[in-house]
Amino acid sequence: MTEIAMRIGALVLMAALSGATPAVAEIVSRSDNTFTLRFAVGLEASRADVIDAVQNVPAWWDPAHSYTGDAANLSLAFQPGGCWCERMADGTDFRHGSVVSIDPDQIRFNAPLGPLNGKATRADLTFSAGPENRGTLASMEFVVEGPGIGAFADAVHGVMQQAWTRYVRFIEYGEPAAQD
Repeated sequence: MTEIAMRIGALVLMAALSGATPAVAEIVSRSDNTFTLRFAVGLEASRADVIDAVQNVPAWWDPAHSYTGDAANLSLAFQPGGCWCERMADGTDFRHGSVVSIDPDQIRFNAPLGPLNGKATRADLTFSAGPENRGTLASMEFVVEGPGIGAFADAVHGVMQQAWTRYVRFIEYGEPAAQD
C-alpha cells in the first residue's frame, strides 16, 4: 500500500470513527413549479438549544437579506400563528412568515420569504433537532411550490445557505459570523 493510500485510508477511518455528521446543504429536488432545499449538520448542542435558537432571528439572520437592512427590526412571536415580522420605517410590520407549529424537536413555518412572497403557493420552512452520535442533528428543510417557482431555487438556496451558516454559528458560538 502506498503512503498516499495509507493517509487517505487513515483520514476516512478517522472521519468514520468521529461519529460526526458531515454538513449537508443541497437542492434536494427541483421542477418548474417546486423545489426543496435541505441543510443538516451534527452539533454538540442540545436539541432544545437548536430549536430555541430559531426564535432569536435578529441575532442570526443576515441584515442584508431584510427589507430595512437591520436585523434588529426582525421579530418572531414564538407560538403557533406567531408572526416572523419586520418592522418597517413607517411603523408597519411586514410578515415574512408565520409559525405553523412548535414541538420540542421541530418548528414549522409558512414562510414565503423575500421574492417568494406573493409567488409561492406553499413555502414550508422546518427547523428540526434529532439525536446524533455525540449531540444533535440540526436540520432545516424548505419546500416551496408555485407557478414557475423552480427558477428561484438557486438564488433561494444561496440566501438560505447563508442563513443556515449564520444560524449554526449562532448555536455554536453565540454569534452569527466570524469576527474579523
